[in-house]
Amino acid sequence: MIVSLTIILLCQLLGEVVARGLGWPLPGPVLGMLFLLVFLSLRDRIRTKIPEFGRVLDSTGKGLLAHLSLLFIPASVGVVQRLDVVAEYGVGLAVALVVSTFVTLVVTVVAFVVVSRLSGSSMEAGEEDRSRD
Repeated sequence: MIVSLTIILLCQLLGEVVARGLGWPLPGPVLGMLFLLVFLSLRDRIRTKIPEFGRVLDSTGKGLLAHLSLLFIPASVGVVQRLDVVAEYGVGLAVALVVSTFVTLVVTVVAFVVVSRLSGSSMEAGEEDRSRD
């Protein structure tokens, strides 16, 4: 587990270094996630040399996901500490939250439909099976 957490944190550190070093307006953790994605795409090549590597990284990821809600505590404390900002800009924040949630849902649905059509496993195959009955 320590090796897996080290890999995750090193990817985030690399993302921070690249974002700040090059002055990109992209957050370091986002770049770190991209580095982790590249690392995970190469994982199969590493897994053939170290068979247990994939299982350890998977179990660490599942453990982090199981406790993901704990990561919202610092953000909640930050909001409570800045209630003056929430009082001043609360309506705008609420509108931005609702609109961004709606846009995210629409984009997710569109992406799902496009990917399912491109992969050939769309719901049309299921509809054909029902029409035969």
